[in-house]
Amino acid sequence: MTAYWCESAWLTGGFARRVRLVTQDGLIKDVLVGADAEPDDIRLAGVTLPGMANAHSHAFHRALRGRVNGGGGNFWSWREQMYAAAEQLNPDTYFALARAVFAEMVLAGFTVVGEFHYVHHRPGGQRYRDPNAMGLAVRQAAEEAGIRLTLLDTCYLEGGLNGGGHVELHPGQRRFSDGTVDAWAERMAARSPETDRVRLGAAIHSVRAVRREDLPKVVAASGSLPLHVHLSEQHGENLACQMFYGRTPTELLDEAGALGSHLTSVHATHLTEHDIELLGGTGTGACICPTTERDLADGIGPSRALHDAGSPISLGTDQHVIIDPFVELRGIEMHERLVTNERDRFSANDLLLAGSFNGYRALGWSDGGHLSKGALADFVTVRTDTVNTAGSAADQIIYSCVAADVSTVVVGGDVVVSDGRHRLGDVGRLLGLAIERVAGAVSL
Repeated sequence: MTAYWCESAWLTGGFARRVRLVTQDGLIKDVLVGADAEPDDIRLAGVTLPGMANAHSHAFHRALRGRVNGGGGNFWSWREQMYAAAEQLNPDTYFALARAVFAEMVLAGFTVVGEFHYVHHRPGGQRYRDPNAMGLAVRQAAEEAGIRLTLLDTCYLEGGLNGGGHVELHPGQRRFSDGTVDAWAERMAARSPETDRVRLGAAIHSVRAVRREDLPKVVAASGSLPLHVHLSEQHGENLACQMFYGRTPTELLDEAGALGSHLTSVHATHLTEHDIELLGGTGTGACICPTTERDLADGIGPSRALHDAGSPISLGTDQHVIIDPFVELRGIEMHERLVTNERDRFSANDLLLAGSFNGYRALGWSDGGHLSKGALADFVTVRTDTVNTAGSAADQIIYSCVAADVSTVVVGGDVVVSDGRHRLGDVGRLLGLAIERVAGAVSL
C-alpha cells in the first residue's frame, strides 16, 4: 500500500481538506477526510483532482503546432498540411512522436487519452507486415509515457462527400483506409488484447469518410466497444450530407443505429435543434475541443444545450495546438459566455466532471475519473502558490491554474510526474527531436 496525504482534494462529494488517499494494486483502497499525515505518507501540497481525460487526440498533429500559421485559409487548407506530416510517419517516427506527446499530456495532468487512430498503413495504402504495426507503436508510446490509452481504431473508407456523393481518396488519405468495412473489422479484431493500462475502442471517421450503407456495418462490428465519430465539425459537411442524403449527419447516424451511451460525437459544433434532441435523448456523448475549434475556425458548439438535453460533455485536445486540460475545460465555459453574455453557464463541478469522469466513461474507463473508494488511483495535484494560482480560493483553482502548475501526477498508484518533472526526463527535448523527424522533412 501507498498513501498520499493531500492538503485538499476534490472528492465525489465535493471539495475537502486534509484528505488521505490509500492506494493498493492500482486502486484507491480508502479515502479518509480530515486525516493527519502519517510518517510514510507522500505529501501533496495544493489541490488534488481526479486524473484528467483527453477524450480526443490525434498525436501526430502535434507536429504542426507553431508551423502552419500565416497565409489565411481554413480547416480544408490546414488539412493538406496535415496530410504532408502524416506521410512522414512510420512505426518508428510515430512511436517517438506519440511517446513525447503523451508525456506532454501527463505533465499537463492528463492520465488517460483516447487516440483517434487512422494512420494504419504505409503511404499509398500498402499494409505493414504486421497490419497493426502503427497501432502497436501508439500502445508502446503510451506505456512508456505512463498514460492510460484507449485506442480508437478508425474506419476511414472514402475521400469525402459533396452534393454529388462520395469522392475517391486523396493520395494523402490512402494509408488511412482498409478498403472495406470487413477488412477494417478483420484488422481491428487482430489487435493485441487489452491490458490494465490499454483498452480498445473503435471510430467512424465521419459521415464524409463512411458511406450511408456502411455505417450500420461499422456499428455492428464495433460491438460493445466505445465508438467515436467526428460530427458536424464544418458547415460544409452538413451541407453535403443534406444535399446527397437529405438529412443531417446526426440523423444519418441515428438511422444507422449508432446513437447511444456507447457513442461519443466529437466536436458536434453545427447542430440543429433536432440533432441536439437526438443526441441528448439517446445519451450520446459530446467531446468538445475548444482550442482546436478556435484554431481551425470551426465555430462554437452548443455545449450547454447538449448538456441540458442529456449528452455527457467530455473534452479533448484534438490537434494539440495546446495541451492543457484546464484551458480546455474553461474553454467550454468561456465560449458559452461569449455566445450568451452570461457568466457561470457551467458550475465548477460540471466542468470538472467534463474534464475527468465523463471523459473516462467515454473512453471505456468508468472506474476512473473520480476520487472514491475502489476507483482507479489516477490523480493530479495542482500547486496553489504559483504566479497563476497565488491568491485563488482552493475550491476555484480550476479557474486559474494551467498545465505548468501541475506538480504531481499519479497513474494507477504510480508517480509519473513529481515536482513538475516527468520520469522520462526532458520532454521538451523529446518533442523537438521527434517533431524534427516528421515536420522537418516537409515544408509546412
